Amino acid sequence: MHVNLISTIEHFIHLDDTEKEFISSIAFSKTYQKDDYFLRPGQVCREVGFIQKGLIRYYTVKDNGEEMTLHFGKENEFTSSYQSFLNHSASKRGIQCLEASEILVISYDNLQRLYEEVKEGQKFGRLICEFIYLQTQNQLDSIYADNPEKRYLNFVNDYPDLQQRIPQYYISSYVGVKPPSLSRIRKRLSL
Repeated sequence: MHVNLISTIEHFIHLDDTEKEFISSIAFSKTYQKDDYFLRPGQVCREVGFIQKGLIRYYTVKDNGEEMTLHFGKENEFTSSYQSFLNHSASKRGIQCLEASEILVISYDNLQRLYEEVKEGQKFGRLICEFIYLQTQNQLDSIYADNPEKRYLNFVNDYPDLQQRIPQYYISSYVGVKPPSLSRIRKRLSL
């Protein structure tokens, strides 16, 4: 049984033993090496993932070809390009493993089965959507309203345990500055 996945779902809804077995039967483990892609921009996202082990980054590619890191994901978190997953369109985002990762995947069809066959499955779907919405809204608000120093402080607050695991150039991309500017921000904040 996929203990961490079941435990995370149980933060949202109650599951009986039969439902736990069902969820374990529809979630399949995939292994990724460092720098492998869970999803590349332009691909259709056909699975939602649950990170058992590892670290990922979400990114988009600007018109000039530069990658912009949007978000990070770590153990015991779900991952997907949700818009692509829902409407079967080409994803504007990529999802890349920053470390060797083990991800449990559930296909679109099996997730629909979970919503229907688990007593509180619909509730789980709604709560996850609300969580994703709030996370996305906070991220958008920060991109448009916060200066780079504030975005760095948000990163430190949101990911206190990840600073040593993420290369600095991805952190600077997330903050929206070049690496030397991130170094100056970090130096100023350490005073």
